[in-house]
Amino acid sequence: MSELAPLPDSESVRRVQQFLIQSGHPNPPVALAEAARTAQQAADALGVELGQIAKSIVFKLKPVDRAVLVIAAGDQRVDEKKVAALICETGQKLGRADAGFVREATGFAIGGVSPVGATRRPLILLDETLQRFDAVWAAAGHPHTVFQATPAQLHALTHAPIANVVVDHSPTPEVFDDSLDARWARASKLQPHGVPSPCVGVCTMATPTRGSQLPSMCAGCWRTLPEIAKWGQFSDDEKRQLWAELRRREAAQFSA
Repeated sequence: MSELAPLPDSESVRRVQQFLIQSGHPNPPVALAEAARTAQQAADALGVELGQIAKSIVFKLKPVDRAVLVIAAGDQRVDEKKVAALICETGQKLGRADAGFVREATGFAIGGVSPVGATRRPLILLDETLQRFDAVWAAAGHPHTVFQATPAQLHALTHAPIANVVVDHSPTPEVFDDSLDARWARASKLQPHGVPSPCVGVCTMATPTRGSQLPSMCAGCWRTLPEIAKWGQFSDDEKRQLWAELRRREAAQFSA
């Protein structure tokens, strides 16, 4: 954690501090030496993971003009459609909250919006991904101040539902490995007895460059036409020897 500083002389910070004292919360607000207006700045200052910063995202519920506060993990993006589905009733919609609305509706400035101590209680949702961590840090009424809590403590302090409110991450597509070694592993499972064929299904014969001494080979399995034609006549030992030769040919193709 970076060097701490005295708490700023701020009515907003005092409200948060008083709320935490009255709630019996063990961790009072602390002040950072530098402002932490973004989750990344706060994480850097505290020496914690980005996800441990319980960032505050404020929306405006129209037409009632009530603040909707989403407390989300710093490494996540809030999904406005998910929030709207959880909050909005018939005829209502979510809108962006500007700095003036945030100040008027919560008593906090952007960058210091705390999940507790607002002048008017907003509708609050807690990001379920915060549950990954033993401890998180939330804003305490000022860009310089934060307080520590466990996810369970934050839930108890806010009485807010824990919900799926962030953008779903698409799984990283699996890269298909079509090397001879990978093909051997797959084929061996399908053909546990004997020596499997390296065939990829449809032969694509690669024409050697002019002057090359290499014969024409399949670009998929690296066999020549005679080797493909005689595969069924080879013994298992001969097939294994050819597999070894094919691996050498494959390596030579990609070593340059």
